[in-house]
Amino acid sequence: MNYPLNFSFKLLALASQIYIRDANGNLLGYVKQKLLKLKEDINVFADEQQTQHLYNIKADRVIDFSANYNFTDSQGNRLGAIKRQGMRSLWKANYQITDPSGNLAFNVNEENGWVKVIDAFAGEVPVLGMFTGYLFNPAYIISRPDGSPVARLAKQPAFFEGKFQLEKQSDLANDEETRLILGVLTMTLLERARG
Repeated sequence: MNYPLNFSFKLLALASQIYIRDANGNLLGYVKQKLLKLKEDINVFADEQQTQHLYNIKADRVIDFSANYNFTDSQGNRLGAIKRQGMRSLWKANYQITDPSGNLAFNVNEENGWVKVIDAFAGEVPVLGMFTGYLFNPAYIISRPDGSPVARLAKQPAFFEGKFQLEKQSDLANDEETRLILGVLTMTLLERARG
């Protein structure tokens, strides 16, 4: 894949729409989240017309802070999962991405928890609240279990749209890359309201 990858969210749409594009602007994936779902069930398509189904991301329980989100391909083969680290994520977002066997593949950690705090307070101030998406931008480090970084995800300044950019920092096998991208997509869906 041609990095950096860009994840963009239409904020003013009724149902969340996410576009995943490579550095050349080529569409790699499209998601249109369903409204009013108690249990997340997200389909990733290759095109905006939703004709070529690529992956599915499904929560293992109804609305839960520590739900496990399982990834499968279009044939139903398990690719891995991502899970928020419960109480640890109240201050700084912490996630674990696992392989199909349930072994830890990657840790995802927010770089600075203060960005979330400042954003929450500034968002309540009239007029200033409109600019928080442009001023306060969280970043996340994705690393292997041994602590070596493999990628960095950073929210980009934007008005009326959520934009995240994923930069690769080390080599990944194809299955690892797919697992990482699905994990980052899920995490950005869960974290996009912040910052």
